[in-house]
Amino acid sequence: MIIRKTRLEELDNLMAIYSRARQFMQETGNGNQWINGYPSREVILADIENGYSYVCLDAENEIVATFYFRIGEDPTYARIDDGKWLNDEPYGVVHRLAGSGKVKDVGSYCLQWCFEQIPNIRVDTHYDNVVMQHILKKNGFLTCGIIYVSNGTPRIAFQKIGNKKPVSDI
Repeated sequence: MIIRKTRLEELDNLMAIYSRARQFMQETGNGNQWINGYPSREVILADIENGYSYVCLDAENEIVATFYFRIGEDPTYARIDDGKWLNDEPYGVVHRLAGSGKVKDVGSYCLQWCFEQIPNIRVDTHYDNVVMQHILKKNGFLTCGIIYVSNGTPRIAFQKIGNKKPVSDI
């Protein structure tokens, strides 16, 4: 599989993947995380335009997953309750990870790719998203506490750290 930045002309493909992901969440007991059409077309378009949207392609060059990835501080992570971050080093952030359902364990592949870019990753998920919690724990992420997204709702915060990489390489 290959991971690369999303192209603007792939926006419709991503919206279909997010629609499928919302349906999957509903079916697996997570009906409260991505509601009211989140993530919206405007959010994903901004991700693409800002260079933070990525796709994972299979051997046939079909998009099988998409996610937001950025190296840098996330204001949502400035406050953490009931715990603490593992470190205060530069980190990458993963948001809006979703798969097409075609490739098993594609989420792990995407997370590993992110970790190869910077071995210090922070991510969060909803209390009801046990599928994502399982993926994160399986990939070595540790629960760090509770953060709050922009609408004020809580999320479980996770972090994974590894061998330090010089900042000049980030």
